[in-house]
Amino acid sequence: GASLLRRIQTRTHRMEPTLLTQEPQPEAPAPPTMSLGARLLNVFATPGDVFQEVKTARVSTANWLMPAVILILVSWTASWLIFSQDAINHQLSEITDQAIQKQVERSHLSEQQAEQARAMGEKWAGISSKIGAALVPVFGGFASPFIWGLIVWLAGAKALKGNFTYMKAVEVVGLANMIGVLDVIVRTLLIVGMGNLYAAPGLVLLVKEFDPQNPVHSLLAVVNVMTFWLLAVRAMGLARLSGASFAKAALWVFGIWAAYTGFLLGLGALAQAAFKRMGA
Repeated sequence: GASLLRRIQTRTHRMEPTLLTQEPQPEAPAPPTMSLGARLLNVFATPGDVFQEVKTARVSTANWLMPAVILILVSWTASWLIFSQDAINHQLSEITDQAIQKQVERSHLSEQQAEQARAMGEKWAGISSKIGAALVPVFGGFASPFIWGLIVWLAGAKALKGNFTYMKAVEVVGLANMIGVLDVIVRTLLIVGMGNLYAAPGLVLLVKEFDPQNPVHSLLAVVNVMTFWLLAVRAMGLARLSGASFAKAALWVFGIWAAYTGFLLGLGALAQAAFKRMGA
């Protein structure tokens, strides 16, 4: 009996260090179950599943970089196609002429000065449109993930008390920009098909002759189906990262968008009113 007791005690002493040293290890980030291509496509159909995987997987630069590259290339191709249409170039010339004519009338220029102003205005309008077509997609592709990523991170990690890093928010916003790629394609098809530079999948289609200086027309232009889809996908990403409900996340995303959109529209209206007073 004493021999058996000593054997049990010996085995117990041997096991104790092993049991004491077995501390729980922190969980490593799970490897992604979707390929990058699957994430880029599934964000259209099942964005919640995509963002849930982004939350638990390790950081991936490709999640925001690849959508940015795709958006830039598609936008450049769309710009080339749009500005190769005679109807669009004619509409652009008419818009430029109307703007110059209003400026001429306000400034009370002579006929010779008016002709010089028209020539200069048409020249700069062509240059600015080409520069804008080249640079705006780059800004949209590379800057928007970090700007909106900051908004999503502040709203989710600070206001909604979520536990995720800033780069996770950047990844979510970057993947959501695939909706922006589809928006560019849809807009391009409408513009080329209708011969209208301002055609878009929204209430602006109800306007026969769009006037960019008309505040009502500008308001209708922001009511866009694709924009609301993009905002809803961003809200889904915020909800998955923060653990909040979709309703709370949507309230933050749509609220912030409505606030700065209203600010820009109001600023434009004030600027137009100021120019009219100067002309009077």
